[in-house]
Amino acid sequence: MEREKALSLVKDQLTEHRYQHTLGVMETAIELAQLYGADPKKAETAAIFHDYAKFRSKNEMKQIIIEQNMSKDLLFHSPELWHAPVGAYLVEKEAGIHDAEILDAIRYHTSGRESMTLLDKVIYVADYIEPGRIFPGANEVRELAKSDLNKALIVSMKNTILFLLNKNQAIYPETLQSYNYLIFEEKGGTAH
Repeated sequence: MEREKALSLVKDQLTEHRYQHTLGVMETAIELAQLYGADPKKAETAAIFHDYAKFRSKNEMKQIIIEQNMSKDLLFHSPELWHAPVGAYLVEKEAGIHDAEILDAIRYHTSGRESMTLLDKVIYVADYIEPGRIFPGANEVRELAKSDLNKALIVSMKNTILFLLNKNQAIYPETLQSYNYLIFEEKGGTAH
């Protein structure tokens, strides 16, 4: 799908602030894809659509999670997680994008997963470091992303986990699994 058409579809789904965030994620994802050898076009598309379902109602997202037999664990965790898997479903259904790699990058951009693909990592990190993001730790991850995508990913996940711990919020099991897998991988081991 061409960039302008994709942006037009997404703009109707987002607030102006979130649309500006999406543009930042798109540019960052393209840069990271080029730096690390991922497909820049797929990175662009996944970035454009990553928050497609962000402003759908909680009831609609809950219904889709149930009807599409998505992980029931989602329902016991923050609805902030829901827009990623629901978004992947809606992007396929409403925007007609069927590329599994793009849909997975959208699906896992909030939780991560074991054995993340290069595109998954690019979208996760781009969402975390796009220029509009101003919070503690963002600049450290920006710097790491210039030289080591895996380290940038690990630090961004660690920061997110610590943020949730400090707010006494539950941590989605897939995020912990993803973090653990990356740590094992970084130390030259395997998770299994």
